[in-house]
Amino acid sequence: MTDHRVSDHRVILHVDMDAFYVSVELRRRPDLSGQPVVVGGTGSRGVIAAASYEARRYGVRSAMPSTTARRLCPHAVFLPGDHALYATVSADVHEIFTTFTPLVEPLSLDEAFLDVSGGLRLHGPGTTIAHRIRDRVWEELQLRCSVGVAPNKFLAKLASVAAKPIATAEGVRDGQGVVEVLPENELLFLHPLPVQALWGVGPATLQRLQRLGVRTVADLAELDEPTLISSVGAAHGRHLYRLAWGLDDRPVEVDREMKSVGHEETFATDRHDHAELLRELVRLSDAVAARLRGHGVAARTLTLKVRFAGFETITRSVTVAGATSTSHAIVAAVEPLLVAIDPSPGVRLLGVSASNFTTQSQQLSLDDLLEDRLDDHHQWQLAEETIDAIRKRFGTAAIGPASAVGERGLRLVHRGAQQWGPDEPTHA
Repeated sequence: MTDHRVSDHRVILHVDMDAFYVSVELRRRPDLSGQPVVVGGTGSRGVIAAASYEARRYGVRSAMPSTTARRLCPHAVFLPGDHALYATVSADVHEIFTTFTPLVEPLSLDEAFLDVSGGLRLHGPGTTIAHRIRDRVWEELQLRCSVGVAPNKFLAKLASVAAKPIATAEGVRDGQGVVEVLPENELLFLHPLPVQALWGVGPATLQRLQRLGVRTVADLAELDEPTLISSVGAAHGRHLYRLAWGLDDRPVEVDREMKSVGHEETFATDRHDHAELLRELVRLSDAVAARLRGHGVAARTLTLKVRFAGFETITRSVTVAGATSTSHAIVAAVEPLLVAIDPSPGVRLLGVSASNFTTQSQQLSLDDLLEDRLDDHHQWQLAEETIDAIRKRFGTAAIGPASAVGERGLRLVHRGAQQWGPDEPTHA
């Protein structure tokens, strides 16, 4: 049999924070240490962002509905998420990473790939670097992380999972902290794993593979590639076949291209009429436009997302003639899509996103305005750039759309603030 093993001797680390959101909360609530603690949406429509290992003993996990988590662990302490704080702490964690290598690929706030191949002489072997990172994250930030070390990203990710603490009904056991997959041992590590460990093996693919008698990664590797392709499709089959032999030549990407910018919000109570939804649309569009301008881009394609009370989800997109980065233009383009949708069954979630980017047009000057050289689009652009300047100086809550003012003041959309669902009913 052909030896498929990897000969690439890169040293890749996958660093994954342990119960990151919960751990950050415990820094300011040390009295909760050792208790089942859950972070996420605390309302009836919330979802779990993170669970302490003590909560995981009861089957609580991320992305689970909050109502299910409460049923599984009634004595758990539920805390609302604080995305702004987590983003700040994440930046501190990534600052530590960059002291070991400039090749850092953030995957989310709590995990990243690092290519440390070029720093081995300076910092020592991959496992030494992994332990040093863990030590510094603990000493400087009082947080724990698990690290996988391997010749490629796929194996490093699996190794970090193997390094994690383990929660069972009997209790929580410390993990190894660092697990290394040596270049000559990839298949010894990989092949005994269940086939679900491969990226891309979801429930439907798993069912097809089980019909072929595949239970482990080794079982899949023993299939010939044409058989696998005939079962799951050409692209997917080739992808899984390579992973089954530990092959992954993707580089660590420092600057991953931004594909889209969007915001969505789950409502504590369903919305049933267009007037209510239009107010939410304005808020969401304001947030999307501000992020576009912050990245220095404009978008050609705008997408509306609607999820109904029965969880049916639809999306509608429109491509505008000229790229835009103003909330006025986004609302003008997306509102007809919203009006065409019947909200009477009840709208549970509304979202707006922008994609198909181009470089933002040159910033306008006050002279342009004084000399009356602006068309309607450019007037709105200048107005919203002025809003950006006000927010930068006085804070994001200093100014916002009039329709976003409710009984509790200005209701702006903050990135990640409603990521895990509403905590309690709100009123416009």
